[in-house]
Amino acid sequence: MGEELFGDWEDLSDEELLKVRIRDLRLKIEGTELEQNISQLYSELNDRNILFHPQCYLADEWVCPDGEPVIGIPFFLAHARLKELERKMMLEVEGGAKSSCMRLLRHETGHAINYAYKLYRRRRWRGLFGPFSLEYPDTYRPRPYSKRFVQHLEDWYAQYHPDEDFAETFAVWLTPNLDWRGKYRGWKALEKLEYVDRLMKEITKKPPIKRSGQRLWAVSRLRLTLKAYYKRKRRFYAEDYPDFYDADLKTIFSLEDTTLPKENAASRVLRKHRKAILDNVSRWTDENKYRIDRVMRDLIERCDELGLQVKESESDAILKVTTYVTTLIMNYIHTGKLKSDR
Repeated sequence: MGEELFGDWEDLSDEELLKVRIRDLRLKIEGTELEQNISQLYSELNDRNILFHPQCYLADEWVCPDGEPVIGIPFFLAHARLKELERKMMLEVEGGAKSSCMRLLRHETGHAINYAYKLYRRRRWRGLFGPFSLEYPDTYRPRPYSKRFVQHLEDWYAQYHPDEDFAETFAVWLTPNLDWRGKYRGWKALEKLEYVDRLMKEITKKPPIKRSGQRLWAVSRLRLTLKAYYKRKRRFYAEDYPDFYDADLKTIFSLEDTTLPKENAASRVLRKHRKAILDNVSRWTDENKYRIDRVMRDLIERCDELGLQVKESESDAILKVTTYVTTLIMNYIHTGKLKSDR
């Protein structure tokens, strides 16, 4: 695609735009909503008398490279046309709304400050959050009802790793107008918040040990096309797609048949027996019902969208669904994925 198209790529069709290399989009933060959000972040740090303002750059995802006190922001947030494409390709835009963008910026700032002041070296830090050197797991199984961790980003991300626990705790602490002492009263997590509060007062107006860092996966270096980028990204997030269960559901149920009554709708049958399925799967897998219910919600919604129906007896259908969900959950327990790789 020629040089002459780079200036007006936002007018290209999706098919044409996907052929463009990311680096050739020539994106920048200046003059965008991101610039305003970053400015707000710096104001929040100033309000807490924290001198360090992490440098932000455009990358292929939300990232604070390990040990580097800089923040990478997904390139698609720098232009409305790219946010539109991201939503079409991924069904959502992570950080697309200002509120979610600020939550993510505060989280990544927690990492950056941790690295800038090398806070993870402190004995008390390790005692509260755990060893920073701990290997990141490929997957993690959070405890939804644990009060040892704050809840900031989705999926109980603080439970993933000690570094994430600190970043999430810092983000809660930094959030304006949040009464974190009241919200987390009686929680073990409050001890971590109080520690972060003391720690931030200690480094107030102190220059960082490491002010800047290497910008990994910077957008200016990304030679892959948008098409290649989304192919890789969609493969990674396959479980989040509506059609993830389609082939299996079509094996268990039948496609819409106008001769059958509405009572035979697969979604209705699943709703009717939802509790029994949850109880049985939880009993045999020892998995918490919250995660099982998330799978059930997805299955019910997809059955509705596909118009699937039950042609056999309800008891046979429920037995098959219970077996199927049990298989999904056992795969998750042993591999971290709902379906094993084929």
